[in-house]
Amino acid sequence: MSNAAPTEYPEEIDGAVLKVAGVVVLGAIMSILDITVVNVALPTFQRVFANGGDPIAYSTVAWTVTAYTLALATVIPLTGWAADRFGTKRLYILAILLFTIGSALCATAGSIEVLIGFRVLQGLGGGMLMPLGMTILTHAAGPKRMGRLMAILGVPMLLGPIGGPILGGYLIEHASWHWIFLINVPIGIVAMVYAWFALENDSPTPSESFDFVGMLMMSPGLALFLFGVSSIPTDGFGSAKVLITGIIGLILILLFIRHTFKPQHPLLDLRLFKNRLLSLSTITMFLFVAAFFGGLLLVPTYFQAVRGESTFDSGLLVAAQGIGAMITMPLAGSLVDKMPVGRIVPFGLVGIIVGMFMLTQIDESTSYWYILPVLFLMGLGMGGTMMPIMTSALKTLKSHEIARGSTLLNIVQQVGSSVGVAVMSTVLTDRQKASHYVQLGQAIQERAQHKPNPLPPTHDQLQAIAQAGGMKQFMAHALHDLAGSFSTTFWVAAVLCLLTVIPALMLPRKPLPEPAAGEEAAPVMMH
Repeated sequence: MSNAAPTEYPEEIDGAVLKVAGVVVLGAIMSILDITVVNVALPTFQRVFANGGDPIAYSTVAWTVTAYTLALATVIPLTGWAADRFGTKRLYILAILLFTIGSALCATAGSIEVLIGFRVLQGLGGGMLMPLGMTILTHAAGPKRMGRLMAILGVPMLLGPIGGPILGGYLIEHASWHWIFLINVPIGIVAMVYAWFALENDSPTPSESFDFVGMLMMSPGLALFLFGVSSIPTDGFGSAKVLITGIIGLILILLFIRHTFKPQHPLLDLRLFKNRLLSLSTITMFLFVAAFFGGLLLVPTYFQAVRGESTFDSGLLVAAQGIGAMITMPLAGSLVDKMPVGRIVPFGLVGIIVGMFMLTQIDESTSYWYILPVLFLMGLGMGGTMMPIMTSALKTLKSHEIARGSTLLNIVQQVGSSVGVAVMSTVLTDRQKASHYVQLGQAIQERAQHKPNPLPPTHDQLQAIAQAGGMKQFMAHALHDLAGSFSTTFWVAAVLCLLTVIPALMLPRKPLPEPAAGEEAAPVMMH
């Protein structure tokens, strides 16, 4: 391999690269579309899977998101070895197949527990799509075209965040919640056929021994730790389930970190963190996704619970964020090829930080002319932040490091997202429990139904009870308290966004040196 002639990449984006890019885009849209669709459906799940007529707690239905990202994070470390062992093309098609089967099974769920279980299966397939796709794309494009290629891919990939909430809301309102999962089945079939013809055949050529010891520590450790963190909203920080699973998981992760420097080919190559840009990028990425995606989960729930919007209308409102990202993502992708990432990312973060702090001021009657421009501003910031971080980090790696580098970035992204969702759900749930919203809701429902109800009533239940009992003032107080729980949670997300600035300001603001001759030679495909 080392004696092979350097691979020549054309300067312009050609048809061959675009054909491969189309495969990756389809896989990415499936994964992203699924996440954004489910975000809109959380209030629906609270009602559909209600036990005895009482709505399920928000922190419980949030597990439909957490279980998916947890499965993603668990399977990502195995992707590099599995691709080497079974072949990139075969594994990519298998990942799409698992995701599609998981989607179909989710539509058959009869309880929230069964749905969460099938979301895990869905995540096992989805977890392999992004790292495999990024590796395939990076090798097909070459480092000098990565920014421009991401700029081209940025617009169709944003169909997920924009179209997901709208599509999800329409399907729930005009069909049923089952269709937010069934819609993935035809897309998955098309993606598998496209991948079969578009990707080049590759033969499995195992070149690395599998790190079984690392797997026995890392995958269970990560799963237990995220399970413990994600259980905080429902069980409390001091509960045995949270502490025992969280501590055992953390111990296994620490043991894995100690172990990973011993084998030649570890499950996760933490030695790559010697690359300063990769280290700074992963720290920035973790804080960013925890704050942004944790906060993003709250927005459609706010529109439905506080403002009484339908799932379809809340999807239309949330789309303002995706439209903003659609504008800046192609621009930021082009700039990554021309200037250092340290001159791009901080400007994107400013939009997100300003927007998040503005969301801390919302209440039950805040004008949409205030909220929608804020979401649009945050979308502008997101488009100028996330893709440049990932692209810049991968550009500094050597050919044989790209697969493991993309694995590290993806696992950090998924762990950060899971932690962010858990933190925001905990704050929101605790704030609601302490508010007059829940206390007044309990009192009214006990009097109306002659039984206690420990869960907060839905917007529709509040309105019906208030109108029936002539208690419009109660409705106003309850919604004011409920809106306050959201604004408090946005404060937490805003502070996390502010912390992201620290590593972002340390990103390079001067051009990086060109790679030495031969370092781009013979890119190592994930066979």
